[in-house]
Amino acid sequence: MKRLLLGAALATLCSTSAMAQTIGVSVAYFDDNFLTSMRNAMQAEAESQGWDIQFLDAQGDIGRQLSQTQSLAAQGVDAIIINPVDTAATGMMTQAAVESGIPLVYVNRQPEGDDLDHEGVAFVGSEQRVAGELQMQALAERLGGEGRVAVMLGELSSSATHERTAGVESVFDAYPGLELVDMQTADYQRTEAIDLMNNWIVGGERIDAIAANNDEMALGALIAMKQSGISPADILVGGIDATRDALDAMQRGELAVSVFQDPVGQGGGAVEVAIDLANGEPVESINMVPFQLVTPDNLDDFLTN
Repeated sequence: MKRLLLGAALATLCSTSAMAQTIGVSVAYFDDNFLTSMRNAMQAEAESQGWDIQFLDAQGDIGRQLSQTQSLAAQGVDAIIINPVDTAATGMMTQAAVESGIPLVYVNRQPEGDDLDHEGVAFVGSEQRVAGELQMQALAERLGGEGRVAVMLGELSSSATHERTAGVESVFDAYPGLELVDMQTADYQRTEAIDLMNNWIVGGERIDAIAANNDEMALGALIAMKQSGISPADILVGGIDATRDALDAMQRGELAVSVFQDPVGQGGGAVEVAIDLANGEPVESINMVPFQLVTPDNLDDFLTN
């Protein structure tokens, strides 16, 4: 009798597990502030809709992310969400999902290939070029239209890096008094930005503003400046994402500008689209979440979020 009861209990458990609807998510990095906020939003949205969600850390490794995607497909999850390490290397991940008949949503970083042409594949994110335009326009106005600007680039494998930088560069056309003096990568990392900023400071070239592709690098630049006794009033620093650390830095009078990239809109939106696809509902292949400029003038609006 005990064996029969145990067998029945196991059968019930297996049946319940099989019925559970699950989203598998591969994120480029777990140790990124913005992506952490985005993951939290995904978790909250999935739970609110009664879905299970599991997260995997690709650790910036393309091969690892492909393996994670193939593993999720083999497990038969109901939907997959990918925040790609390399936006030019998503083809095999898309193939793994499509061949398994599993809906796939890319989030935050838009693939550069024809991934979105496949049925059941979508993107949720923001128009990255706009972020660069908003950031540089605000810095240009603070500089009075004149000054020497250096750009901190994110990962060169990320389309967001190229789009945000293109947005920054486009603003120079409207301000002949601005000069782009250098452009180097710090891989979206605070520590690497500290080293890069120190190199610029030691090099002795005059810089009036830093346009960083994200807040982590902007904060790294500010740390290096503080270590060298350089005031934020002497070199204006702009970031993108409006993370909590960045907003705190702006409140202290250190960060000049940021651009709010909505982690809840992107993370929660990606889960919504994934669930809709899994339920066979029609969705747009591209779903954009707008950016918003953040300056000391409207900072309070974002501190309360």
